[in-house]
Amino acid sequence: MWLQSHNGAPTIVLRMEQVMEASGTLLGSISDFCRRTGMAESTFGRRAVNDGKFVARLRDGARVTPETLQRVNQFITRHGLAGAGDSPPELLALIRAGAAQPAAAPAREPLAPEKNFRFFDNRQKYLLFVNTCSEKDVVARRVGLELGHIHPQPPAVRLFDAGMGDGTVLARVMREMHRRFPTVPFYIVGKEISLEDVRLSLRKMVDRFYEHPATVLVVTNMYYTEAPWLTPHAVAAATSMVWHEAALTGSTSHDFAEQIAQLEPFLAKNWQARHSPKTGNPVYDHPVALVVYRDDYRFLLDEVIPKRGHARADYDMVIASQPYRARARLEFKAQKVIAPLVRSLGEGGRLLGIHSYGHDPGLEIIQRVWPGENPFTQSRHDVLRATKSELGKDARRYNFNTYSDARSLFRYDMHTLPSEISESIGTSTLFAAWNAAIYVAQIDDLRLGEALRDSRYLDATREVLQKHGSLWFLDESYVVSRKRD
Repeated sequence: MWLQSHNGAPTIVLRMEQVMEASGTLLGSISDFCRRTGMAESTFGRRAVNDGKFVARLRDGARVTPETLQRVNQFITRHGLAGAGDSPPELLALIRAGAAQPAAAPAREPLAPEKNFRFFDNRQKYLLFVNTCSEKDVVARRVGLELGHIHPQPPAVRLFDAGMGDGTVLARVMREMHRRFPTVPFYIVGKEISLEDVRLSLRKMVDRFYEHPATVLVVTNMYYTEAPWLTPHAVAAATSMVWHEAALTGSTSHDFAEQIAQLEPFLAKNWQARHSPKTGNPVYDHPVALVVYRDDYRFLLDEVIPKRGHARADYDMVIASQPYRARARLEFKAQKVIAPLVRSLGEGGRLLGIHSYGHDPGLEIIQRVWPGENPFTQSRHDVLRATKSELGKDARRYNFNTYSDARSLFRYDMHTLPSEISESIGTSTLFAAWNAAIYVAQIDDLRLGEALRDSRYLDATREVLQKHGSLWFLDESYVVSRKRD
């Protein structure tokens, strides 16, 4: 038994051999559960404790905390089977031995990790990352390069953003679009399920409507398989769909800002989300399509403004920047995300996919705290191979370009002054660097809580920053283009 003390409160960590001696059933119960449910052990680990290698670590003699044991037990029990550690008296005695504290009030049962984990919806981590790292700038420039290869057809340049986030990338791409196509109407669809991100994105669109008035912007919360066409698949979703047009009046950015701000009650009412009981991913309560354009350009944009039930895709450009979690299954990435987006391309259209690559100082920080941790196990080659398989015969209509590493990989940095990374690094810089590292690696809050019990994470961050003199990350990109008939 390993006993740690944090602020005077003892914490028990049990070695695996102790657990097996005490209960004799943990691994056996997990194996039996997986056999009866047809669930892979890696899936069990991800859904029970948010660690796909959990069962493998147990077999290798990894330590397990009573809290982790309890979560495993609760997960199995919720599925209607006997728990892995319901009442092993010897083990309970070991747990109580280190808990010589006054009885606390019963805690509310936490959500299962697969229902409680939504890393990219954590506002503090996300906003700190966006404002301290240059990824958005670099991605926008990378998209701008692809705009030079598209072949738009009347009546508009058509673009789909498969995850607007706070709108930083989209706003900068729209500026580049205006530079290349200053007199051509724009049809832009942005998918985003986060209410706060939609608010931030719409605020950034004010100057876009002023500089490029022939713009139709559609914001939707639908799934990747629905959003490009603005059409829900399920009958119940289709009948509850909210379609709202906001025709902006006036001619100044102030006029547009005031009217976009007045949309917030509508957003608060309709942009509601809940967690899927199967995957834990957020799903909409009901689908929404918000169509925004300038009223004084309605006549010119008549063929561009989508009509409910008659919207089409045929996009010239699809931006798929970080559209899935790195830890998601390869089949999920191909089937639910990339393949539907590829099908939405028009003739000559291009999809630019971007995701984290690893092999950088950011991952080095993570591995000093969690040795062997690497969420970036699926490369662009794997994603495109699975996408080809998902598309089947239709794959012949597209070109799949993984390119060389020299062209595919690109770097972005954390913003720091040259003098900040020295023998003594400021606390704020350390916190910003740590936040960026855990954000990119998508470390869940459970493991974060365990890591924050001592200062090792700050020591690891400081050592990596001093070793490299700065902090940077690597993304990799790939392009799928539809052949021109």
